[in-house]
Amino acid sequence: MTTKKGIVYLVGAGPGDIGLLTVKGLRCLQKAEVVIYDFHLNAQILNYISHNAEFIYAGKRGGHHTMTQDEINAAIVQKGKEGKIVCRLKGGDPFVFGRGGEEAQILAKEGIAFEVVPGVSSSVAAPAYAGIPLTHRLYSSSFAVIPGYEDTTKEESAIDWAKLATGVGTLVFLMAVKNIDILTEKLIENGRSPDTPVAVVRWGTRPDQKTLISTLKDIAALVKEKDIRPPAVTVVGDVVTLRDELNWYEKKPLFGHRVLTTREHAGGFEPLEDLGAEVIQFSTVEIVPPEDWDELDRGIDTIESYDWLVFTSSNGVDYFFRRFFERDRDIRELKGLKICAIGTKTAASIKKFGIRVDLIPGTFNAEGLIEAFTDPQGAESIKPGALPLEGKKFLLPRAEVAREIFPEKIRELGGAIDVPVAYRAVKPEKHGKMLRRFLKEGRVTIATFTSAATFNNFREILGEDADELLRSVAIAVIGPVTAKAIEKAGLRVHIMPREATVEAMVDEIKAWVLKER
Repeated sequence: MTTKKGIVYLVGAGPGDIGLLTVKGLRCLQKAEVVIYDFHLNAQILNYISHNAEFIYAGKRGGHHTMTQDEINAAIVQKGKEGKIVCRLKGGDPFVFGRGGEEAQILAKEGIAFEVVPGVSSSVAAPAYAGIPLTHRLYSSSFAVIPGYEDTTKEESAIDWAKLATGVGTLVFLMAVKNIDILTEKLIENGRSPDTPVAVVRWGTRPDQKTLISTLKDIAALVKEKDIRPPAVTVVGDVVTLRDELNWYEKKPLFGHRVLTTREHAGGFEPLEDLGAEVIQFSTVEIVPPEDWDELDRGIDTIESYDWLVFTSSNGVDYFFRRFFERDRDIRELKGLKICAIGTKTAASIKKFGIRVDLIPGTFNAEGLIEAFTDPQGAESIKPGALPLEGKKFLLPRAEVAREIFPEKIRELGGAIDVPVAYRAVKPEKHGKMLRRFLKEGRVTIATFTSAATFNNFREILGEDADELLRSVAIAVIGPVTAKAIEKAGLRVHIMPREATVEAMVDEIKAWVLKER
């Protein structure tokens, strides 16, 4: 019997923009059994983990650590010796002032296998997102990255200020806000011109990014006046003058917007990210199998008796076919059965199985479905058979909680319909501490809800102040049923598309933001 050997991946998560996580870093995350992570990274990265990994929060925020470095080292070693795949997830790059070198030494000493996955350091990313190249043929051919948190009471500095001040073209200070007055004085004392351009970039690569431009002699006073706090990157050098010409990120149409999505998977919101918004996922609904499969199994086992198979969501499609194949059924057994899908997304999910969709209602809701079967001219696809529906039999695999409008109408028109539970939408066990802080600080500008359940669960998770937290946020919904639930709570719906799809809602959000500017 062989003992499983553990491995530790020291992964740089980048400076904040989730798109700057490397492909290799993402792969390490997805296979990790244990994730030990810091504060200064985008917590949304953790949503990319598709299994039940153990999460250990190490803290490391502004000197206030949930775990000491010795405790972090001990946890990494312990999990590695247990034979686990460990991802030590660090903001920026693990070897740039991230103490990754110390952690790697401990692992080497203990004989634990490890790999280092470099990340994009804020030292280069924050200036780049502020439109400041660290090197430029006409301005600077060298740059240095310096820690700005050195104890200013020390008699002897580890930094050779005399050489640094004039020997390097561009200087980048990390974590320098607290000591910026001392740092600028040292540079001027050692020969750097007081009129040297300086930029301070706070929350670089995030929608909160704020950039101050001044000179070496004046920047400390401006930082104090504007109450700039960590995290921030300070850039000293002539390259700062290029910002006026190269500032790209802060000019994006949706820059400054943080969009909250409350559904389980945030796909479809990428166009907002392309325009400069940050999308944060706080799932208030988790899709799980039914408590038992009896109802659906009966429908599957008698599938040849139905005339129509109706799907109202991609979840219904996925869970139906998962169970269909688990029952050892063959896709050819659906021959002769007509297929109806509410919405183009649902239709696309069906087509992945090589099945043609016969009917897509013109309106993507229960009312549109009724219209398609009672008035074929209202449908966009191949029309259903002869009406009325006397003698027709329907199978509608759906969520445990669903509207009864369509089944009742089918029965009223003489048809028969079975509505087995294919999946359940449950409230996940989670807390909203970080989201509550973001909402209180005004760091969420738009909240999206794709069903009444996502909204109701949101209120339950955040507690009694949930409604108040949403009053300063623009609310976007996917359709009138969701809007009704929100308005019932006394809140205003700002954005609702005509078509009940995520894509249409995203388009409406873009139009609303541009109109509000």
